[in-house]
Amino acid sequence: MDYRLPKNERLHSKKLIKELFDKGSSFFLYPFKVLYLSLEDDSETNQVLFSVSKRKIKKAVGRNYIKRRMREAYRLNKSLLLDGENKKKLIAFVYVSSERESFQAIEPKMKKILKRLAAPREKNSKRDEE
Repeated sequence: MDYRLPKNERLHSKKLIKELFDKGSSFFLYPFKVLYLSLEDDSETNQVLFSVSKRKIKKAVGRNYIKRRMREAYRLNKSLLLDGENKKKLIAFVYVSSERESFQAIEPKMKKILKRLAAPREKNSKRDEE
């Protein structure tokens, strides 16, 4: 398994970000709001975006702390997202808590999210009871 997170796996295209937020589906698993959109074209990999609101975490140091932990949890567990489908996804992880969580709190939630995204489509449309 490749544990890197190269630039081509990061969502940085303004056009794709706008499409994700306009047309994408979402669900909530505290402390994350997750937006995702399956792509029909021939993209080579899943692309992810990590966001922490300035309104929730005031200091840049705190926002960067959370984003580093989110990226690390995703990077270590992105293999859970791989499945038989060839469709690639655009994924945005939006941190909605106003508390600074540790890596030990973030990683299990990230694993749950990735497992849910890897599940078949009809399972994704159901509300999460957790």
